[in-house]
Amino acid sequence: MFDPVSIPFGCKMLFNAVKLKPGITMSDIELALGEMCHVVKETYGNEAGGFIAGQVFKYDGFVSQEGSISSLKEPDYDVAIVTYWSSFEQHEKSHADTTFNEKFKVVGDMCSDSTEIGFSMLWQGVPGH
Repeated sequence: MFDPVSIPFGCKMLFNAVKLKPGITMSDIELALGEMCHVVKETYGNEAGGFIAGQVFKYDGFVSQEGSISSLKEPDYDVAIVTYWSSFEQHEKSHADTTFNEKFKVVGDMCSDSTEIGFSMLWQGVPGH
């Protein structure tokens, strides 16, 4: 659950920005997120399913003054779900599946908004290599 991840070059990254409904806290949604992520990992985490790895982040209120070039105000989301897939097609197939949707609905019921966008990897690197 808390193991480091290795991301192969050329994979697809899906970034899901989630806004919680008023009154919903991280404590309220934490179990639902964990159950949803477990289903993705265990059900689609193979060559046929295409899931490679994932991460969930809580927004901490930090906006980089040094790394931002716009006058972006405070982001309007609370959680970022980042997943890595072999293809967008495999991602979409998994998310259309009943097994996933049962868990996603529980998360969705606690959210006022969620937008998931996909990216193709162009570069990656680590220090010293």
